[in-house]
Amino acid sequence: MLVDNNLGVTSRTDVVVVGAGPTGLALACGLLAAGVPVHVFDWAAGPAGTSRALGLQPRGAEVIDRLGALGDLPERSIEIRQVAVHINGRHAASLRVGQRTTLVTRAGLLLSQAEIEAQLRHRLADLGGRVEWGAGVVNVEQDARGVTVELGGGATTRSEWIVGCDGAHSAVRKAASIGFPGVPLVERFLLADVHADLPIPRDTVSVWLQGAGLIGAFPLPGEDLWRLMAPAPEDGAPEGGAPGSRGDGETVALLARVLEERSGLAAASVRDAEWTSRFRFHRRLAETYRRGRILLAGDAAHIHSPFGGQGMNTGLGDAENLAWKLALVATGRAQPALLDTYEAERRPIATGVLATTSSMTGLILGDTTLARLVRDHAVVPLLNRPRIQRLIWEQTSQLKINYRRGPLGQGARIPGTRGPRPGDRIPDLACRHADGRHTRLHAELGSRWALLGPGKSDACAAVARRHLGEHGVTVLAPSGDPAREVLLVRPDGHLGWRGGPAPDGLDRWLSEILGR
Repeated sequence: MLVDNNLGVTSRTDVVVVGAGPTGLALACGLLAAGVPVHVFDWAAGPAGTSRALGLQPRGAEVIDRLGALGDLPERSIEIRQVAVHINGRHAASLRVGQRTTLVTRAGLLLSQAEIEAQLRHRLADLGGRVEWGAGVVNVEQDARGVTVELGGGATTRSEWIVGCDGAHSAVRKAASIGFPGVPLVERFLLADVHADLPIPRDTVSVWLQGAGLIGAFPLPGEDLWRLMAPAPEDGAPEGGAPGSRGDGETVALLARVLEERSGLAAASVRDAEWTSRFRFHRRLAETYRRGRILLAGDAAHIHSPFGGQGMNTGLGDAENLAWKLALVATGRAQPALLDTYEAERRPIATGVLATTSSMTGLILGDTTLARLVRDHAVVPLLNRPRIQRLIWEQTSQLKINYRRGPLGQGARIPGTRGPRPGDRIPDLACRHADGRHTRLHAELGSRWALLGPGKSDACAAVARRHLGEHGVTVLAPSGDPAREVLLVRPDGHLGWRGGPAPDGLDRWLSEILGR
């Protein structure tokens, strides 16, 4: 509980998480599940009710599932089957998404960010945590033993670690004097969640391109709810009104007019709005993700164009990667140097996302006449090809992410054998416990590691539990083909170590990465 600042410092927690968006909530859930006390602060007066980011890519849904927070989100979402692209009013391509492939075995989910946050808050409460609303961070100061966090109103709290998940204008990042260089990509973009009678399929995202103009229509859960997005025309962008308001009729009228001009759908089919916003696209990347006891995740560390639906999902990946590492450090099982591997693994992912989404934005919006020609006559027609569709879907799913080149990707591997390399994501294998109970690999992860191996892997299991905790490791046998090697799978589903049943190699690897 916070106390009056005149009485001294407030109660101590191991980790303070600033920001109760998807990244901060996922991180807090991961830490609490691992037994680490967490206090979550957010400057807002209460939970957001607006949709903002839309949906979960398969990787994002997988992360939330491992946290035990997925619940009925799939049933409440819309499964998108295709993206229909029109050029100058004519249908030009149908990009199939959501199909099952060898890599992607679950669909992406289109639903409100507010719904995702609510589900994560429920999970946080189940784990014994809560959000302290109306608690903005004013300043952060660190010393050799911890961090002092000053909140609005003069209250303070003391923590061993603090993670800024507080968005593009992060107070934590600014207090740590971490640079956030970048450039604007689009000056003004309009968005509105509207009630509309649109005669287009509700399993489809529809996009209309015309020269440098664009408008997109995204179906939202609800009988007649749609999100409309378009660049603001230079001659008609509204200047007044508060972004994020419910009553910005000028923005809705402008989007309805652009929809009619680009698609031929009647502007009168668009009725009242649930939410409107006007914003800029920026591309920015924090100079570092860690400064001593201060760390950054999500939009506090990287922001980019929303094209491709990568933002929220990248933040969830940050949270999961950081949670298990910070939990080991906070519980004394690893030295703080392990936290340096968080930036080493996740910052290259953000760099790639920034590059991809920036290129996609320039291509879709057609910055030049040449770019529009290439888009209309070369790129868009390629979207009809099944191989291209599969490549795009698998890439945007984020399931191809691996950490092979990271500092933890150098685990032991038996020469001459095939299979996953350290750093690779391990699929959700069918497994069984020692007592014969059947399970899935990813259902056992989240706050624990998994040791997969043959029956003679007891010595490896003992080593893993000595390093990671008696309850920090679950021992499983893959169903089907008998295992010939031992695999130690990280809580985030990536392979940590691979080798024979003799425990010496595993002991050396864990001692090295944990610094113990």
